[in-house]
Amino acid sequence: MPDPGGTSGAEENVKTDTSARLFEEALKYIPGGVNSPVRAMKSVGRSHPLFIAQARGAHVGDADGNEYIDFVSSWGPMILGWGHPHVLSRLHQALEDGTSFGAPTAPEVELARLICAAVPSVELVRMVNSGTEATMSAVRVARGFTGRDKIVKFVGCYHGHADAFLAAAGSGVLTLALPDSPGVTKATIADTLLLEYNDSEGLEELFERRGDEVAALIVEPVAGNMGVVPPRPGFLEKARELCTRYGSVLVFDEVITGFRVAWGGAQERYGVIPDLTTLGKIIGGGLPVGAFGGRREFMETVAPVGSTYQAGTLSGNPLAMAAGAATLSVLSEPGTYERLEALADRVALSLREAAARGERPVTLNQVGAMMTLFFCDGPVESFADAKRADTAAYADYHRHMLGRGIYLAPSQFESMMVSLALSEGDLAAAADAAAAFFAA
Repeated sequence: MPDPGGTSGAEENVKTDTSARLFEEALKYIPGGVNSPVRAMKSVGRSHPLFIAQARGAHVGDADGNEYIDFVSSWGPMILGWGHPHVLSRLHQALEDGTSFGAPTAPEVELARLICAAVPSVELVRMVNSGTEATMSAVRVARGFTGRDKIVKFVGCYHGHADAFLAAAGSGVLTLALPDSPGVTKATIADTLLLEYNDSEGLEELFERRGDEVAALIVEPVAGNMGVVPPRPGFLEKARELCTRYGSVLVFDEVITGFRVAWGGAQERYGVIPDLTTLGKIIGGGLPVGAFGGRREFMETVAPVGSTYQAGTLSGNPLAMAAGAATLSVLSEPGTYERLEALADRVALSLREAAARGERPVTLNQVGAMMTLFFCDGPVESFADAKRADTAAYADYHRHMLGRGIYLAPSQFESMMVSLALSEGDLAAAADAAAAFFAA
């Protein structure tokens, strides 16, 4: 790979011809030219996305030969960086043994054992193929277990694209939900009740009024899809207490936070244990994966033990299981999370120091190895707060950083993901790039 930033530190001098041509071709065959909306990079003002061609360690290279220090980490999974020798070794062996069987394999048992040992709430776990499958299945289990229909979710928390989760706040009572996407019917989200994230008082009021209807409360224990928003003190504890009091199932969506903010996820970090947990990203070591698990009494309602149906032909794919097991085995080594958090703290400190030299209002939210720099005054504790951010300013920042060879998430409302592969040189380059932006 060439040096970070391509031929120049200025974004206009970074080569883009091949990515532009590939995007033009992709538009003929793929809706919007991308297979997930945020990849289009429209929110940061780019006419076309980067087409990534290769990666190694903490660096990614695009189809034009530009190299970038990466703080996206494939949206979280690449916590070890790319090309970790243990992960590659396990993947090569899995490729030789066979890529898919639709039958049980030893690696899925190995990965399940590692997850159950690490995540406090998980006694049994079922592998699926995506985070959306995991959250959809967890809610089905909760409804089957309780015999109730309603679910509570929080505005700005993203739990995948299943219809029941694509609800937006409507007018009228705080619990009224409206479809947030064409194709989602009012009937589909009629059982979805909405609140602002971190609103403990509103949560208590909702349960006092409708708690005996609530099958599940699903929440990102650290919000990661409105930017990183930590829970206020007492918020997760209140959710736990209310679910216990009213016989509802508490579901933590740890697809992002699982194995990123601690070995046992956010539930370990905050000491609040849900009934069910959904996982993804890191547990696949960079391959497509999802999982849901929890206490035995809930998970034994799932077929073939129980009557709540869930299935998947490629669930437990041996490639994803091998890569995931290899990744978790590395993460389980003593001192790994201390080292990861020390790296993240250094990134956060450099951003705070850079921002202090400028006049732009910014707020940095950080939990472990994930953080977001919001271009607004703080605090940012809810989706309403996050929406105050100046997205045009973030687009300027993204453009500047990309020109300096730093690849950030192409949206104000996503997270920087720190990986263990970052070097001293990478940290220095990122700090210098941020300092240059805020000094301008």
